[in-house]
Amino acid sequence: MGINGGQALIRALEREGVEVLFGLPGGAILPVYDPLIDSPIRHVLVRHEQGAGHMAEGFAHATGRVGVAMVTSGPAATNIVTPLCDAYMDSVPMVCITGQVPSTAIGTDAFQECDTVGITRSVTKHNELVTRAEDIPMAIRQAFYIATTGRPGPVLVDIPKDIVDPANPRSAMDWYWPTDAEVEASLPGYKPSTQGDPVRIREAAELINRSVKPVIYAGGGILKARAAEALRALAELCDLPVVTTLMARGAFPDDHPLCLGMPGMHGNYTAITAMQEADLLIALGSRFDDRVTGRLDGFAPSAKIIHVDIDPAELGKVRRPDVAIVGDCRSVIEDLLSALQALGGSAAQPDRSAWKQQLSGWREKFPLTYENLEAGEGHVKPQFVLERLRSLTPSDTIVASGVGQHQMWTSQYWKFNHPYTWVNSGGLGTMGFSIPAAIGAKVGRPDRMVWAIDGDGCFQMTAQELVTASAERIPIKVAILNNAYLGMVRQWQEMFYDERYSEVYLSPDLPDYVKWAEAMGCAAMRVESTDEVDAAIEKANGINDRPVVIEFRTDAREKVFPMVPAGKGNSEVMVDPSQQAELARIRALGL
Repeated sequence: MGINGGQALIRALEREGVEVLFGLPGGAILPVYDPLIDSPIRHVLVRHEQGAGHMAEGFAHATGRVGVAMVTSGPAATNIVTPLCDAYMDSVPMVCITGQVPSTAIGTDAFQECDTVGITRSVTKHNELVTRAEDIPMAIRQAFYIATTGRPGPVLVDIPKDIVDPANPRSAMDWYWPTDAEVEASLPGYKPSTQGDPVRIREAAELINRSVKPVIYAGGGILKARAAEALRALAELCDLPVVTTLMARGAFPDDHPLCLGMPGMHGNYTAITAMQEADLLIALGSRFDDRVTGRLDGFAPSAKIIHVDIDPAELGKVRRPDVAIVGDCRSVIEDLLSALQALGGSAAQPDRSAWKQQLSGWREKFPLTYENLEAGEGHVKPQFVLERLRSLTPSDTIVASGVGQHQMWTSQYWKFNHPYTWVNSGGLGTMGFSIPAAIGAKVGRPDRMVWAIDGDGCFQMTAQELVTASAERIPIKVAILNNAYLGMVRQWQEMFYDERYSEVYLSPDLPDYVKWAEAMGCAAMRVESTDEVDAAIEKANGINDRPVVIEFRTDAREKVFPMVPAGKGNSEVMVDPSQQAELARIRALGL
């Protein structure tokens, strides 16, 4: 059947099950937008190409399916580099289609030309410049296959205008759809390993059975592998405490008695110290990120390491494991459960009562805390806002955050009891992530309430995508924690730069967030005291015909604690000022 390359591209996306596409048309990709009119695929028209990429990421985070973005050449392609890098670092399955100048113009510095493949090579799992219309179906099949198998990640397909333009003879082709076998045969060097080595899995089980101070170190790979249920079964079988990294929040329920919460630079004291004092770390889909380890030479000095990851490059990259297992987390955990059962299951576990008592003591002495304000007294405490948001929304609410203090407070004070409800930028730490990511998450899960938690600095970077949300009837809800500063930068300058506040003040009133939100088609309100918080949240929760923005005027003096200072070891964690005397006493006693 004779069709053109543009029609083939849209048909290929339909065959891959794509239901929504985030994008912005332009000259080089314009021929593809014509057959899109006749397609059942929903197109969400963004206001900036970066927004398209982050929406695709949010969609993928919330659904586990591939997020798809389509933009034109040149500056559009360079605008989507940040989401590609973000998705690459956080292992998010994403396919990005970029337009390119006609084949005959490539290399001539044509209008809106750039070397998209060269620019994105280091921030994609795979990228390709397609040079023939008949190669489009295979390129799209390969893109989705690579994005979703092994360690997930972004794939970019660059399409010259002439091979999709029906007016150009080079776009004429006969439709075909490659089989699974043909796709795999076309990628002879790509063979992701999913099944773990049985010998090493048994070695891991034996290590667990000998450990008296174990900790499961669960990373984002648990969620990518859809392994939350398997993780819970492992923890409960062996009575193993679990820490969930920033990328794994929700992979293990926060209300479970074995959950210790988040470790790392701004994790809670118990999670940080448990890892530090453990004799065994069972690292599942985690990569020993510097924000978790602190100064590496002082990290978990007495711990043996079991490291499970689908990416063999992660094993031994930062910390040499005692047992290294390449494989899909869910598959490996299920095999590990069988091995543990064969070795005696729960009955074979050693006495860990002293370890459990130690963990309980840390929890009791060093919980997350802050000094709250009485009703009507000064600006609102950001931690209080998050506690009330958590309490007044459904337990399966999807929460997207920007990057900075508000991100850390959200991870600390929200209770994540369901997987795939936490959408954030971990590895790259992209300010401006939350608004477009929340839009993508809501498109993917329209049945769920979606809140974006943003700071005033982050909000100003991508707020224009609320126009997209209003125009497309995507009713997300946004909480701006406005402290008039780049909060995390201010915290560092106060603590480590002698309060020399260099280029960090943003102003509480410029812009006027309520007017700005209303101008973008949103319902908007401002909260300036503690006694106004609940009513504003409840009002926002009741508005479902358009986006809602609440500006909370928060206390700029608040800092995120606990905190492991940059360059320090986890044993040097700083707690809230109200707890510092007790921590100093314990350290002096060598406890």
